[in-house]
Amino acid sequence: MAGTYSQLYVQVVFAVKGRENLISKQWQIELHKYISGIISSKGQKAIIVNGVADHIHCFIGLKPSMSISDLVRDIKNNSSKFINEKGWVKGKFQWQEGYGVFSYAHSQIDQVYNYVLNQEEHHKKKSFKEEYVDFLNKFGIEHKPEFLFEWVENITPSGF
Repeated sequence: MAGTYSQLYVQVVFAVKGRENLISKQWQIELHKYISGIISSKGQKAIIVNGVADHIHCFIGLKPSMSISDLVRDIKNNSSKFINEKGWVKGKFQWQEGYGVFSYAHSQIDQVYNYVLNQEEHHKKKSFKEEYVDFLNKFGIEHKPEFLFEWVENITPSGF
């Protein structure tokens, strides 16, 4: 887009369907690289992609050439297809419907990068549900708990 300039930074968060612990450490890095590739192939900047067994964080430098909803749809569709083609989980892998997206200022890039980078350490102290609700509250996003992700508690790891 000629004459269009932007500087948008967003963190997208989405979960495995049923919030199951299906993302194995054995292939987690390959998945994160694949998701980064999807983001880049859509003309966006993948600053960092990371997560834990039940959810993913994508910190993205977003250009206005693509809507966030289209980008997240493509990330989730393509990455679930990739996981299924690799046969990394028993049965069919799916992401839950919905996602969270949160915007940041340029001055917050390092802070958000480090937050996403340290997901494993962070989740030793806080569950994904606590983290997600904290994001919604911090950003002043009105929500009804019954319309958030499916929260399955005390999940035993599978697919490893």
